Amino acid sequence: MFDAATARRHMVDGQIRTADVTNPDLIAAMQAVPREQFVPPALTTQAYSDGDVSLGGDRVLDVGCGTGYSAAVLAHMGAVVVALEEDADLARRAEAALAGAGAGPVTVVRGPLTAGWSAAAPYDLILLDGAIEVVPDALGRQLKPSGRLAAVSGRGPAAKAKIYRSIEGHLVGRPIFDAAAALLPGFAAPPAFVF
Repeated sequence: MFDAATARRHMVDGQIRTADVTNPDLIAAMQAVPREQFVPPALTTQAYSDGDVSLGGDRVLDVGCGTGYSAAVLAHMGAVVVALEEDADLARRAEAALAGAGAGPVTVVRGPLTAGWSAAAPYDLILLDGAIEVVPDALGRQLKPSGRLAAVSGRGPAAKAKIYRSIEGHLVGRPIFDAAAALLPGFAAPPAFVF
């Protein structure tokens, strides 16, 4: 269980005092003010961490959300999530599972995965829950200028998890690690003649 008072004391002792902050009034104020009350409820346990805490929560498009697990994880981390699924049965299951889990700010929508969901754009992050062979530039247009898109690129053991950013209107990816995932509907490369 999260103990805010202990976390606050550890923040002051381990982050503030070690940064040569010696003003007793500032130290007393930081020990007294409950920082956890100033962040979104899903981020309470991160209020005293040594790093950035998103105050508004990232807007995330979860493409191919399946039964909603990834959307629930993203919402638990403080994101406002649009969970896109084109399969009607999976979308219904996602809605039920998310409601049962009390997943928070998640909206399940139904439509073609390759089209994304422009009604709620722009997004800070677009997560493709599966593999792609075609880089989805149409989804890139739904990102904020500083946004990113995460997907597994390729099939089989040679596939790579990549983070894409929009550069001059095209998504450019950087490999992060080896990964394998099922190919998402609509993201297969078109058949081509190869010698």
